[in-house]
Amino acid sequence: MGKYYQPEIETASRERILEIQNEKIVRQVRHVYENVPYYRNLMEQRGLTPDDIRGVEDIHKLPFLSKADLRDAYPYGLLGTDLKNCVRIQSTSGTTGKRVVAFYTQHDIDLWEDCCARAIVAAGGTNEDVVQVCYGYGLFTGGAGLHGGSHKVGCLTLPMSSGNTERQIQFMMDLGSTILCCTPSYAAYIGESLAESGYKPEDNKLKAGIFGAEPWTEEMRQEIQKSLGIRAYDIYGLTETSGPGVAFECEEQAGMHINEDHFYVEVIDPDTGEVLPDGEKGELVFTSLDKEAFPLLRYRTKDICVLNRKPCSCGRTHVRMSKPMGRTDDMMIIRGVNVFPSQIEAVLLKEGYTPNYQIVLDRVKHTDTFDIYVEVNPDQFSDLLSQIQMMERNLEGALRTMLGISPKVHLVAPKTIARSEGKAVRVVDKRKLHD
Repeated sequence: MGKYYQPEIETASRERILEIQNEKIVRQVRHVYENVPYYRNLMEQRGLTPDDIRGVEDIHKLPFLSKADLRDAYPYGLLGTDLKNCVRIQSTSGTTGKRVVAFYTQHDIDLWEDCCARAIVAAGGTNEDVVQVCYGYGLFTGGAGLHGGSHKVGCLTLPMSSGNTERQIQFMMDLGSTILCCTPSYAAYIGESLAESGYKPEDNKLKAGIFGAEPWTEEMRQEIQKSLGIRAYDIYGLTETSGPGVAFECEEQAGMHINEDHFYVEVIDPDTGEVLPDGEKGELVFTSLDKEAFPLLRYRTKDICVLNRKPCSCGRTHVRMSKPMGRTDDMMIIRGVNVFPSQIEAVLLKEGYTPNYQIVLDRVKHTDTFDIYVEVNPDQFSDLLSQIQMMERNLEGALRTMLGISPKVHLVAPKTIARSEGKAVRVVDKRKLHD
């Protein structure tokens, strides 16, 4: 298959990329204006019509979209086509239980899978590879995206989903998996489990891993590469823009190439909204250039990043983004799942607890630990251990339903959570996620 999945696009001249983007943005703005009343209203408030957008140089005139807009328009308010043309949804958890629901036509899925196929080929994948997909399947985009991309490349695909590490290792060894797709923390855990089972890195047939959905450091990359005997590649995406495959690493492992024929990227000052020049740190903003069902224009990701347009020795000409360097909101990524303190607070109040709580995150043996300490009301407090344990289990169940992930709940006596200037410190993150 060679070095690229779609060489004519991946190595296109900057002039050609700009040409493609100009053509697509004009068409997309008209499509959104005519089919998405919510966004048309935002444009009209600014006195804009599609005729005002003649190319990407006019994109800065368009209004931003944020997570709040997605929440307000839930579920169908940002749909860009008749529902009968949609074949799938994917979803991520919302800040207060209202989820982000993204719609896809078959055309949208084909383009998304092409993006993931580019990532697999950039990691050395061919139709002779065995790709083990251990991202979650279902509403989460990770499993579906890499699964489809693997099919496009012609790989043998093992749709394992996450968990059941013993079975993961059995299939990996028996079927000779060559490319592993999962979160970096799970990859590290698999490496550790292989060693505990008596395997050396050279005993498996893996050559590469495509890891995303959570922040990870360069040190963690080196550790994974050593424990599994592979090269570990980063991948980036959001449910709102399609899923993984918006950007991916090449053999240089020096930033992720953004698929600029499908996504126009800007970096803005998160406070003023002003577009910043390349090389400056700011908030990533994406415009989907050819999404039919869920065509977001100027979507603010909350991820802080730097863009790099220097030529890459891999031959790809698309701009590179750094690993996200943090966020402009309070979202936490725990075992690949987006979690907001506001979600936890909503559950506590609904279950009759005080809003005095503290989230403690750590990383033990490369796996995130997630503990929540909750102050009880004086009338809830009990000396009976069995009573407290039952209350903790019930609250864990309610939180798991909201978050899609299981925390460990610790009920504590009133006023035992430390205050800072009268206000509780909500999140204590002990994970070393940044270099």
